[in-house]
Amino acid sequence: MATITADPADRTRDRTPWAGPAAAVSGAGVLLGVLTNLAQGWLPGAWQQIANSGAVWAAVAFAAGALLYARGAAGKAAIGGLGAELGLVAGYYGYAEFGRGGAGSLFFPLVWAGMACVAGPLFGVAGHWWRRGPDARRRVTGLGALAGLFGMEGLDYAWILHYTAQAWACAVLFVLIPLLMARTHKERALALGVAVACAPLAYAVIELPLQMLSG
Repeated sequence: MATITADPADRTRDRTPWAGPAAAVSGAGVLLGVLTNLAQGWLPGAWQQIANSGAVWAAVAFAAGALLYARGAAGKAAIGGLGAELGLVAGYYGYAEFGRGGAGSLFFPLVWAGMACVAGPLFGVAGHWWRRGPDARRRVTGLGALAGLFGMEGLDYAWILHYTAQAWACAVLFVLIPLLMARTHKERALALGVAVACAPLAYAVIELPLQMLSG
C-alpha cells in the first residue's frame, strides 16, 4: 500500500518563522511612522499630505507580506502586515506626543489603530498573494487592491482637497503599479480592472467615513 507523504515545500512553508520577522517589521513600522510625521514638516505645502497617506502606509504592509513571508503561509503575512501598520501608528503618534509637544485627543490614534487592525492583515495577505499567489486570480486581486488605494486617494485629492499635482501623482501610481508589477499582459489588464473597481469602493468605505469623523 502506497504511503502518502507531504510535499517538502509544504513543510518548509509551514515551518517558516513568523515571530522574528513580525517583530522586525513592527520596529520598521515605528521608524517609518516617525519619519512620516517628520516629513510633514519637510515637504512643501500640500505635498505634506503624501506623508500622511493611508495608501503609502498600506504599501508598507503589502511589502511586508511580499518580502518577509514569501515562503510562508498567508496567515503569517497577515500578522506581519498587522505589525507593520500598528508600528506606523505607534511611531507617528508617539513622535507627535513626545517630539512635537502632544498628540492631542486619543480619538484619532484609536481610529487609525482600528483601521490598522483591518488594513494591515488585508494588505499583508495582498502582498503575499502578489508574490506567491498560486493562481492569477490571487495575484491580480492583491495587486489591484494596492493600486486601488492610490486611486482612492487620487479621487480625494481631485474632488475634495483640489490638489491637482497630488491627484496626478496618485493617478500615475494607480496605473503604474499594475503595469510594472504584474507578470503578464493579461494580468496587467485584469489588475488594472480590479483597481478601477476598488478605488471608488475604498473611497466610499474609507474616505467618506474619515471625512465625517474629521468634520
